[in-house]
Amino acid sequence: MPAGAGRVSSRISHKIHILFLDKTGNMVYDTDCKRLQNVFRCRKRVKKVVTLKDISNACGLSVATVSRALNGLSEVRQETAERIRTLAQDMGYHPNAAARALKTNRSYDIGILYENRMHHEFFSVMIDTLRTAAQQSGYDLTFLSRPADADGSGSDYLQHARCRGLDGVVIVQADFESPEVVSLVRSDLPCVAIDYDFPGCDCVLAENRGSMAALVQRAFDLGHRRIAFVHGEQGFVTRNRLEGFRQGCRAAGLAEEDCLLYPARFHDPEASAEATRALLSLPQPPTCILYPDDVSCLGALAEIKAMRRRVPEDVCIAGYDGILLAEVLEPRLTTYLQDADGIGRAAMALLTDAIAGGDAHKPRHVTVPGRLIPGGTLTER
Repeated sequence: MPAGAGRVSSRISHKIHILFLDKTGNMVYDTDCKRLQNVFRCRKRVKKVVTLKDISNACGLSVATVSRALNGLSEVRQETAERIRTLAQDMGYHPNAAARALKTNRSYDIGILYENRMHHEFFSVMIDTLRTAAQQSGYDLTFLSRPADADGSGSDYLQHARCRGLDGVVIVQADFESPEVVSLVRSDLPCVAIDYDFPGCDCVLAENRGSMAALVQRAFDLGHRRIAFVHGEQGFVTRNRLEGFRQGCRAAGLAEEDCLLYPARFHDPEASAEATRALLSLPQPPTCILYPDDVSCLGALAEIKAMRRRVPEDVCIAGYDGILLAEVLEPRLTTYLQDADGIGRAAMALLTDAIAGGDAHKPRHVTVPGRLIPGGTLTER
């Protein structure tokens, strides 16, 4: 016996209970085999999993009808399907993703390609709408990337989508003309491109041409006869906005030399500040300047103030996108609101149709209009 063991044992109770569990997990015994009731319970309460049969019994319909309703199939009347879905939600039903994938040969997972080339409220709203619309259709979202290989070369977007078993992809923001994106769009995987016109692919477009023409017309109606457009980087969106600006100028009957263009960058106040100084330093400066987005107007306003000029008394400006910033500026910013929510809903509707339609699906191009929001930065001349 180790030294001191006797002294320790003399201090503790002479009767030591050793507890055991029986096979049911709730019976406990001591060394004298006396049953101890309710000493503790080890059995875990397992919440019953709600099945399609449970929902079927509750609503008095067949399991097949319940399954079709929960999978969004058109064979079930809308009011019946709504009743089944509501009951399933109330009962705590959660579909077995693995079983559903095996049965339907789908993952019910949609990829989002968003390279985040600029931090922008417009894309935040759109992605939130895509998430909500996907959930309502029974899909999850996965952000698509190019995972790095061991050698650092990385795989392309299509390989990642295949690896994750995605049912389709929404291309929110990317270098649309890159080989990786072109390869993705040209594959047999359903895709929807936002604000880029891909032949043979579903596309959701903002009204880039019409919006710029509307801004020019607004300025012209307020008496402006020399109008400048500070535009973003060259690409599909900028090309269409430039065409819309020129169309608006032609429709207003403005001379070509009174329709000024100056290159800058999207979402870059410093670039727009530089453009503003250059335009207002001309011998005949414009009386109205249109900018590529609302955030760029921050640089413009700072530069105009630095040049000891005032908005709208000395020069008028207008932004683009219609984000919250436009509402809090003083004076309130005149802008063109892009319907980010409408674009997101249209994109998800096109993609789910493409997934369900398979080879029979015919790609469509949908244009989502916005609206001009008058403010205090573009006033009568």
